[in-house]
Amino acid sequence: MTTEHAGRLAGPLSASVANLCRRLQPQVSPRTAAGFAQVLRRLGAPLQVAVAGRIKSGKSTLVNALIGRRVAPTDIGECTRLVTRFQYGTVDRIEVVFHDGRKQVLPFAADGVIPAELGVDIDTVSHIEAYLTHAALQHMTVIDTPGLGSLDAASVARTEHLLSAAAGHAEPEPWDSGESGDGTDETGDEPGDAEARADELDETSRNAVAGAEAVLYVVTQGLRADDEQALAAFTAATASREAGPVNAIAVLNKADTIVPESVEGAEGDLWTAATLLARKQAEVLKPRVADVLPVIGLIAESAESGQFTSGDAEALRQVAGLGDDVLDVMLLSADMFTSWECDVPAGVRVRLLEKLDLYGIRQAVDAVRADPDLTAGALRRLLLDASGLAAVRARLNTVFAARADGIKAAAALASVTALAQASGNAAERQRVHDAIEVLLAKPEAHQLRVLEALTLVASGAVEMPDDLTEEVLRVGSNADIGTQLGRPGGSPPELATYALERAGWWRSFASFGATPAQSRVAHVVHRAYFLIWQQLKAQGGSR
Repeated sequence: MTTEHAGRLAGPLSASVANLCRRLQPQVSPRTAAGFAQVLRRLGAPLQVAVAGRIKSGKSTLVNALIGRRVAPTDIGECTRLVTRFQYGTVDRIEVVFHDGRKQVLPFAADGVIPAELGVDIDTVSHIEAYLTHAALQHMTVIDTPGLGSLDAASVARTEHLLSAAAGHAEPEPWDSGESGDGTDETGDEPGDAEARADELDETSRNAVAGAEAVLYVVTQGLRADDEQALAAFTAATASREAGPVNAIAVLNKADTIVPESVEGAEGDLWTAATLLARKQAEVLKPRVADVLPVIGLIAESAESGQFTSGDAEALRQVAGLGDDVLDVMLLSADMFTSWECDVPAGVRVRLLEKLDLYGIRQAVDAVRADPDLTAGALRRLLLDASGLAAVRARLNTVFAARADGIKAAAALASVTALAQASGNAAERQRVHDAIEVLLAKPEAHQLRVLEALTLVASGAVEMPDDLTEEVLRVGSNADIGTQLGRPGGSPPELATYALERAGWWRSFASFGATPAQSRVAHVVHRAYFLIWQQLKAQGGSR
């Protein structure tokens, strides 16, 4: 773990967990204390977001668009079979990290991309660390993963190692004492077995701290069973915190390949079709993801990473100058676009196709024809808008960045609990459990209770009626108060009144209509509504 971000905490909750770790370190075993030190380093790092999905879903292209630089290789090569972490650094560099802990520094290729061939035995490599002096990475580390569904079993294993539990045993419920009441710990082992599993647990702890806290899952038109399985297996940090609306969103990539006529209600419009299809996929993946958003990763990468040049803009002007009959034929297929005889050189057309594909070319040509004086910069911005990347970034900020403090604090607490349980020392485990309960009792820590309740409901661990499930997901998954209350755009007085009404309803439900498990969730939701009401009242939203 790099120290370049050390000490930069996401917010007050992360600071509280960091203080808890420091306070407990002298009171636990050296091995547990070393694990707490890893948790502290992780708390001081940016949020770790894994970009995952099936092979050829366009993950690396999307990574480049998000970073704003074409650095992740998109062609099949050695490095596309490895997990690559893109993080902020003071000097651009690549570090190949081996399974035995060794590191080897490599230069970037001449085109600024990670070399396709690393010149080392790939079977001995754990992952790649890429440090970039790019502002986009100061607040979010982006983790590019090999594709699920690849024929390369080792690549799949590396991805699943990141996305699913590193060890084959069950992890404790977050913030649980680990007592099962039958003389065994939550893993099902006898208390004396802990030392026998010491090496495995140490490896689990290391991998957990190095893994992802949130996931951006890339899908294409056809969802498959392993898409859902991968999301179901996703764990943020430790303790099997499954993918849910707090820490996972999905994107429908390659939206330009959708045939609008195949989607009912699209009325022949491609973006409408993509939006409708994304909504259908969101229903299938719910509640594993907060949303599914359409995007065209290739156009986003070209427009955002500096690949679209003034020369490309000029080439598009030449294409726009072709006659309608010729252009209509050329835009029927990629082969027709590159092979049809016209005044624009074939090599220029190939380059445009590689950067924008047919949909992007059509959008650019229409824009140039509508405004012949359009500058190259304006055309790049228009293409970026057409890619859908802005909406993805906005959702990333809403779901991840705005909740980074809670996500990181919750993941860190789960790690602390797992580390204490792994020690096999009942007194140590109880000491950690008690300290966590004290932290959770503080009003400012209620966000963690909300995240826990949301995870319980989203994973199906606590079953609720559909309407109440929707309400829990809405309250827990959004940062905007109006959206949390299901009344976007409502006036502060109206929102305050409604929040107080719902607080009362959930309190009654917790006391009289709920099962014990539901009551636990209901009390959390009641408290969430009450705190929202207090916040609105303080802002003058209630008289």
